[in-house]
Amino acid sequence: MDEPDFTPLRSKLIDSARLADGEFLELANSASLAQLALLADEMRQRCNPGRLVTYLIDRNINYTNVCHTDCSFCGFYRHSSDHPEAYVNSNAAIGTKIEEARELGATRILLQGGHNDQLPYEYYLELIDWIHTHYEIEINAFSPSEIQQMQRLSGKSYREILSELKIAGMRGLPGGGAEILDDEVRKRVSPKKISADEWIRVMRVAHELELTTTATMVIGFGETLEQRLNHWRRIRKLQDESRHNGLQGFNAFIAWPLQHNKNTSMGRSRHANNFGASAVEYLRNLALSRIYLDNVPHHQSSWQTCGAEIAQLGLQMGADDFG
Repeated sequence: MDEPDFTPLRSKLIDSARLADGEFLELANSASLAQLALLADEMRQRCNPGRLVTYLIDRNINYTNVCHTDCSFCGFYRHSSDHPEAYVNSNAAIGTKIEEARELGATRILLQGGHNDQLPYEYYLELIDWIHTHYEIEINAFSPSEIQQMQRLSGKSYREILSELKIAGMRGLPGGGAEILDDEVRKRVSPKKISADEWIRVMRVAHELELTTTATMVIGFGETLEQRLNHWRRIRKLQDESRHNGLQGFNAFIAWPLQHNKNTSMGRSRHANNFGASAVEYLRNLALSRIYLDNVPHHQSSWQTCGAEIAQLGLQMGADDFG
């Protein structure tokens, strides 16, 4: 059976025109993996020509595992500080983790944790200031959902919070907590977490304050292709807005398939086999992300969730960064 002919759509992309959503869905539903790889690699070459692949050494440090959001895909959190496995890491413990990372060549840390109501807003400022004072390392910290948690605790605006964190030494806001930026999906898998619109609002302020930001996506919640498109559309729209205002916006887009097991309520569900994404689905999603998000310069291939071999294939699917 002959493959569909997407020459007109390819010509459109080569001419730096955007596909209409209907055209994009046609491509997403009908194109072979090889066809998507060709288009995505052409988009990557247009943005980052050559064969250079970037990476950095960093460490994700969790400051607390106490969280009240009850996300069905999370096996990390403990609901109460009274739980025997609950923790808030001390500065000394976090410092040890930073020193271990630096010994291995790390140039950045990602500092993230749960939504712990017992941690006051000042805790976050003091922690960032302490790390910035004691260690020469870039600090990318928290996520839009954690910034919303700080807003709930302090009553301050997102701008005030992010400005104060930046003054304390924070240089970037990772895109955690995005999952799928479609509220129908969010209400099903993480109803207590930040809404799609609110996630975008926090990131808009982060862009305006010129913090380094990334956009993320987790696939495999049983979402439809149209719901993934809703996610991409929100990211591209905010990126257009930020670029129009002379700002960098999102530096990179990072997607990965849902990881779940018996430690998560989703993994214990009788529908567990319906969740997650195959390697082929992940690679298709990676290619489609590069094709649609033509204004985000870097796209990352994930070895942590997919393994090194699949991540290497991702470099042929539009990715230019190895996560």
